[in-house]
Amino acid sequence: MTQHMPPSSSLALPQAGAFDKAHFYLPLRVYYEDTDFSGSVYHASYLRFMERGRTEFLRAYDVNQNQLMAGEHASPIGFVVRQMEIDFRKPAVMDDALVVDTFMAELGGASFDLEQVVWRKDDVLVAAKVRIACVSGGRPARIPPQIRLKLTK
Repeated sequence: MTQHMPPSSSLALPQAGAFDKAHFYLPLRVYYEDTDFSGSVYHASYLRFMERGRTEFLRAYDVNQNQLMAGEHASPIGFVVRQMEIDFRKPAVMDDALVVDTFMAELGGASFDLEQVVWRKDDVLVAAKVRIACVSGGRPARIPPQIRLKLTK
């Protein structure tokens, strides 16, 4: 068996997604594990796709969730989904190339609202409105000023 080596630090690996104006686009591929018995993407798989989109959206704003939970801004905080409204419009199938579009709709004191769309080329497959709450110790908390500043850039 061939010995595998980690990629060279000089190798330019692609980022996980990219911004275009205020929209963050995360490309992904549908795998067999994402589908149900009919061959279509299982509805809960879209939740995972959108979670990845939200995570990469925050990462692109330089918001490190591990550091937040470790107490980087005084007390440990985290972001949790408080409310989600989903419209399943069209199915995706194995091997489809999809894009998760994540957009900040509103930034509040202790929460923010995102809109997310899962695209296959020009077709909207799923659209969602998501309210994200900031919590500390299981209770609502204000979004720290440093994080708010990052999210408004």
